[in-house]
Amino acid sequence: MLRVGLSGGIGAGKSTVAARLVEHGAVHIDADAIAREVVEPGTEGLAKVVEAFGADVLGDDGGLNRPALAAKAFADEDSRRRLNGILHPLIGARTAERMARVPADGIVLHDVPLLVEGGYAPSYHLVLIVDAPVETRVRRLTELRGMSEEDARARIKAQASDEQRRAVADVWLDNSGPAGAVLSEVDRLWRERLVPFEENVRLRRPRPPMPPELVPYDETWPAQAARALARLRLLTAGRALRVDHIGSTSVPGLPAKDVLDLQVTVSTLAQADEFADTLSDAGFVRAEGEWWDDGGGERWAKRFHYGADPGRPVNVHVRSTATPAWRLALLFAAWLRANPPERDAYATVKAKLAETHATDPSVEAYTEEKQHWVNAAFQRAEQWAERTGWSA
Repeated sequence: MLRVGLSGGIGAGKSTVAARLVEHGAVHIDADAIAREVVEPGTEGLAKVVEAFGADVLGDDGGLNRPALAAKAFADEDSRRRLNGILHPLIGARTAERMARVPADGIVLHDVPLLVEGGYAPSYHLVLIVDAPVETRVRRLTELRGMSEEDARARIKAQASDEQRRAVADVWLDNSGPAGAVLSEVDRLWRERLVPFEENVRLRRPRPPMPPELVPYDETWPAQAARALARLRLLTAGRALRVDHIGSTSVPGLPAKDVLDLQVTVSTLAQADEFADTLSDAGFVRAEGEWWDDGGGERWAKRFHYGADPGRPVNVHVRSTATPAWRLALLFAAWLRANPPERDAYATVKAKLAETHATDPSVEAYTEEKQHWVNAAFQRAEQWAERTGWSA
């Protein structure tokens, strides 16, 4: 299934977005609702809470008195940890049960208010953040929910900042307009990104070939790469030696194809084969066939994965330390970043070849011709590394 994490600040309008996606067919799993369910009267969760914090956290009706529990559970860090130790496993188990019932071709919308604060973003195929300006949110909270302005602003301030949310957002939906204005954007997201993304993962469908088309350097490429790298680090934890952003999109000022190149370094390619299915399930589909790097007369074997998200093309090169290719990929990018004249010379070569191969159905001929310049540049990069003491 495709797992989509949904979050946003209080009053931003997540419920509007969630309801529309459910209309399209998404399975909505609400973390707040589950958190309430696991402490309903008669549950194991409520019994454990009472055992830990006393019977005075119960109301007259036998249900949980949330203000009374909050007064005790958030009085100090130990109490907060004790409460989390009770609730988190129960919430996790209930969430897993719900997810297990989703069909293989399903799209799960996991609605998590504290997705950013909890560091959960890398565990999803895609993170969707719903946003609205602070003043709009304050107005909604006071007019629609009856909060005082002071309470509304305090709650907003206590949550993650816009900068923190933007750092994890694969999709940023502006819900500042009138009610329903965001729905057309949600419809397009479902049709053009979520549905094909799910199909690409389930069917192990590679990205279709396309001619080389260069675009100006995008200042958001590093942040986009950081989100993909966080997912790869989680997926390969304990097996990969390192995970890096490489290639032209990692060099400020260098025009490039709008495809992020990422590298996973392992000790042996046998390790890469062990987690290949894990990467494919998570949206980095393994490419069929044999893949290698051009070593100037040698072929250095590697593994290759395509990003399945149609909204963010990604190439994942899995290289082992048994060949020099992993280090050269890091060196080449570092050398270009440190040497603007070489970066500009490379840009000229790329632009000329992109024009020459503009009508090619793939980038293979473009890549092959470009590699001649790159192989010669490796020698200059090695000299620079020796002079400067650079190391991977």
